[in-house]
Amino acid sequence: MSVSNATATNISHSERSTLLRFLGLYAFLALLILILGATIYYKLQKDLMLQTERLKLEEYSKELIDGLKLLHIYFDRYRTYPRNPLYRSAIYDADKVLIFSTLKDPDHVQLDKVIYTTPKHQIQYIHVLDSYYLGAKYVVVEIDENRAWWMRAWRDILIYGGGLLGLFLFAGVVLVRLFLSPMRNALNLLDRFIKDTTHELNTPVNAILSNIEMIDQDKLDEREAKKIKRIEIGARTISNIYQDLTYLVLHHQIASQDEVVDMDRLVRERVEFFKILAESKKIEIETDLQPHVTLTIDRGKAARLIDNLLSNAIKYNRRRGSIFIRLRPGELLVEDSGVGMDDRALKEVFKRYKRFDTSVGGFGIGLNIVAMIAREYGLKIDLKSRKGKGSKVFIRW
Repeated sequence: MSVSNATATNISHSERSTLLRFLGLYAFLALLILILGATIYYKLQKDLMLQTERLKLEEYSKELIDGLKLLHIYFDRYRTYPRNPLYRSAIYDADKVLIFSTLKDPDHVQLDKVIYTTPKHQIQYIHVLDSYYLGAKYVVVEIDENRAWWMRAWRDILIYGGGLLGLFLFAGVVLVRLFLSPMRNALNLLDRFIKDTTHELNTPVNAILSNIEMIDQDKLDEREAKKIKRIEIGARTISNIYQDLTYLVLHHQIASQDEVVDMDRLVRERVEFFKILAESKKIEIETDLQPHVTLTIDRGKAARLIDNLLSNAIKYNRRRGSIFIRLRPGELLVEDSGVGMDDRALKEVFKRYKRFDTSVGGFGIGLNIVAMIAREYGLKIDLKSRKGKGSKVFIRW
């Protein structure tokens, strides 16, 4: 799996993502409702137009029928089909066979209907004769459709539909904010708790580590030395957690002091810091560090990145396992022989507070911090892992 520049998640990003997904679904449903309403409104306007035109067409059909009667009676004298410039017409026999037509659109006549519009924008009215004149059973009267109703209908649909859609979206935003408010409050409480906790941890942790360093362990017996070592392990673990929590809460308030960092030297320092933690699980750390490899980055953030990779490699490793660290120009590899992860876990491993093994300690923030730093400096993270086979993390720049 490859992740770069977009792996870190935070509260505002999570809120935006949830907001966009909800609004997308909400807008889709609102659009469906508006389309249904627009369809009904359009049909009603069309029916209203047809009903209005029907009165006119009925008068025209009566006029045409009167003309057909006269022609039927005086066929020997008059053989001219009745015409009127206001309308066009046609007659069909009982078998629906065309007898005569002056229609503009004779191809779309529907004798089973009463009044309708054709694709060529004509209105046709069907009248069924009680008496057969000239063999005609059906009389069709046709006029041009006045498209003004169509323009008015679509104007109303766009204006009122757009207004209603905007109103629905505004209501959706308000609803989402109401739904997100409890989650936002809970996360704010959690961040305040973390901030207060880290503030209280700083002084005692530094005091413990400072006093341990002042103890001459060579003068202690083996039993006392083991006790001091356990205290140091605990203090270093708390110190690493403190550094992570401080970065998580205050990283946006601290300006970066970028410099050219000697990565070889920094990796060695961090390995030395975590060596005592690795020894507590009998984990062997092997390094292959090429000298003079540099990276322009804030030194403290680079240390956070390396510390979290090492901490995870130790935390999720098996007892008597191994860790391999390789440094090359443009690449840092941290490989462990630990529990590994499946594909589902790989997709969510960089999410904040996400933990897949509750049997070990931690807050689920280490890899999230790694991803945040990588995104800030344009680093690329490649994480490869197999369940029960360990993990490999590549940092490339």
